[in-house]
Amino acid sequence: MSQFWSPIVHKLDPYVPGEQPQIEDLVKLNTNENPYPPSPKVTKAIVEAVDERLRLYPDPQSKALRQCIADYYQVDMEQVFVGNGSDEVLAHIFQGLFQHDLPILFPDISYSFYPVYCGLYQIEFQTVPLAADFSIQVSDYQQANGGIIFPNPNAPTGRLLSLSDIAELLGQNQTSVVVIDEAYIDFGGESAIALVNQYPNLLVTQTLSKSRSLAGMRLGYAIGHADLIAALVRVKDSFNSYPIDSLASVAGMAAFEDESYFQKTRQQVIDSRDAMMAKMTEMGFDIIPSAANFIFVSHPEYDAMALAQYLREQGVIVRHFNRDRIAQYLRITIGDKAQNQRLLSVLSTYR
Repeated sequence: MSQFWSPIVHKLDPYVPGEQPQIEDLVKLNTNENPYPPSPKVTKAIVEAVDERLRLYPDPQSKALRQCIADYYQVDMEQVFVGNGSDEVLAHIFQGLFQHDLPILFPDISYSFYPVYCGLYQIEFQTVPLAADFSIQVSDYQQANGGIIFPNPNAPTGRLLSLSDIAELLGQNQTSVVVIDEAYIDFGGESAIALVNQYPNLLVTQTLSKSRSLAGMRLGYAIGHADLIAALVRVKDSFNSYPIDSLASVAGMAAFEDESYFQKTRQQVIDSRDAMMAKMTEMGFDIIPSAANFIFVSHPEYDAMALAQYLREQGVIVRHFNRDRIAQYLRITIGDKAQNQRLLSVLSTYR
């Protein structure tokens, strides 16, 4: 470690993203990317935007993109914040809304970036254990806190918390911000955006990386009360006034405008997930009910780490988390039909 690092940097335990290996003919089912390309309207919009306008700075307020998102969800533009991927949006939330005297709360099995943000911004946190079936129990969050955050569906489990449960949670925590991280909501859940006008302490984040196939473009957003959005804007403008570039903005708008393509590919992923769960259940796997574009599985006779290594040797990579409670589980992204069949074929040869 460098002697020139600040004390905070010395203490950081950075997030480790999913592996992005450059291997030919690899079946990559480890980072929850969409197996289908973005809408043709997206690529057309990007191509048309590549001209002399790139010499200009983008709109620092991203008004056109924010209005597009606001129209889609039927909220006001002042209720929409956009960022360079939902990870950046989350970072601003941790810095701008979670700095309190009490620890923030999130599940013990959840998105592993949350404790990293806490370390970066020196925020105290307390993890709340999931139930034995990996579900979130709303009653466990009836305690003093400086904020609450969790993905819905949760990651890496894929379990969904109902909208009525979220409303109950909000009713029990009216003096702190509750953030619902909906990276995977389009694959099987009802968005909590429907509740933002009822609860001024609710903030919902989403991303275009998963259901709209724009992981390489880096676009995320938050929707909530205008006062919460104003705090995020203050943080953004103290960090980077131009987080959304011109090409990302037009790509995002085109993705929202092509609703038929979105619905078609979303349903293809859902159908493939359900078929994969049925096939793997027949093979003896235990599968957590999933509302996401991945499944979380274990097998009573297989060691998860050994199985992940075997799959890798056969050209299929999945995600293994060597952590308490989930060390015998694998998270498997839903691919296209050919990728899913390749996975099943390799699994059938494992003994």
